Amino acid sequence: MFDVCVVGSANLDLVATTPRLPSPGETVSGTAYAEHAGGKGLNQAVAAARAGASCAFIAAVGDDEAGTRLSAILVGDGIDASGVQTVEGVPTGRAVITVDASAENTIVVIPGANALMARSPVPLARVVLAQLEIPIDVVIDAFTQARAAGAVTVLNPAPAADVPDELLALCTVVIPNEHEREQLGGGKRLFALGVERVITTLGAAGVDVATAAGSHPVDAFAVEPVDTTGAGDAFCGSFATALAAGAAPSAAIRFAAAAGALATTGRGAVPSLPRRAAIDALLCP
Repeated sequence: MFDVCVVGSANLDLVATTPRLPSPGETVSGTAYAEHAGGKGLNQAVAAARAGASCAFIAAVGDDEAGTRLSAILVGDGIDASGVQTVEGVPTGRAVITVDASAENTIVVIPGANALMARSPVPLARVVLAQLEIPIDVVIDAFTQARAAGAVTVLNPAPAADVPDELLALCTVVIPNEHEREQLGGGKRLFALGVERVITTLGAAGVDVATAAGSHPVDAFAVEPVDTTGAGDAFCGSFATALAAGAAPSAAIRFAAAAGALATTGRGAVPSLPRRAAIDALLCP
């Protein structure tokens, strides 16, 4: 049995660094360019593995150089990639990212093979984690399998979308940002459908943790941010890792907050995802 199984997207991130984000119709000069592995699913799988979980990943890539490159990265981080599908004649997903001097970013995602991901068997895992950069019917099928096997299901509803009750009713935990929570209709709807906990990420303001009984804030760790790309994914993957290891939700959230903070101190999504030793050092300096 795996600690965590992530079902989600895999992209090649094309990252431009600029002094400031351009306004509509404006061209600005960039200061740097880089290509990194990305996609919310792949980011969260790598985050979970680096945080200490045995991790499986279910995804889809194209039959191109980018797909080969992403698969190699998964293997390099010790992730079981046997569930990664190759879609012939379709490019691997891409994300075009602009990052400014204050670490804010804009992101355009081109789904590619992610949009054609097919349903597949989900291996036994303590926690199954998914997002919304792949077809919703694939997520519903994965969570149905996970709940039948007794796994905890964690949904990161990103990017924001209209999520059917059928999927939300299969979720143990939902981790949105403020905009995504509003798109979902708020905690009242989620709790009525059986969601146990809603953890809203608020960037530098920390997180808001809500259950049917009430809510409370959890402060963020103070760091010097360089690039916020991937911070939310670090939070989700690390939260799943801690939960799978038996941590109480409050401890898992604190562990995830430390990982999310550390992810902002480096450039690029996957390159900045922290390893367990760094997370532990921030928690217990």
